[in-house]
Amino acid sequence: MRCRLLRRASKHLGRRGIFLLILGIGKTCWGVGFIVAPQENQAGLGLLTDLCDLRHWAWLWIGAGLITAGSAFLRIGRDWLGFVAALLPPSVWAIAYTVAVIGGYTRGAFVAAWYLTSHVGVIMWAATVPEYSVPPMPRRARKREGA
Repeated sequence: MRCRLLRRASKHLGRRGIFLLILGIGKTCWGVGFIVAPQENQAGLGLLTDLCDLRHWAWLWIGAGLITAGSAFLRIGRDWLGFVAALLPPSVWAIAYTVAVIGGYTRGAFVAAWYLTSHVGVIMWAATVPEYSVPPMPRRARKREGA
């Protein structure tokens, strides 16, 4: 029963939807973590904490996560809002860490690069992946078909 339910949900969501759902749950959990157990070391996030407390910034992650997860249930082409919402928090964090590098926090360059590659880059790549793509047939197989 449970396996059938999971297969049905997987078929309904598709690859993009599953990606958005996992990403949305992760972003929401990350934001809740900032509220429940705030970071002791906020080095590198001075740009953000100068504007407001890190607990307030947690709501950016939570809101983006909920929008991302909700977009998983939309049809392809209408799920774009989930990808945009998913890009917002890591982009803000990458900017904050990049600014921190200018202020002398050298580790911020590596953290910013991490956010830009493992978050922003992966999300942008996933947004371009078609739901169902079949790799091209190998050249040898095409020759045999035509012969």
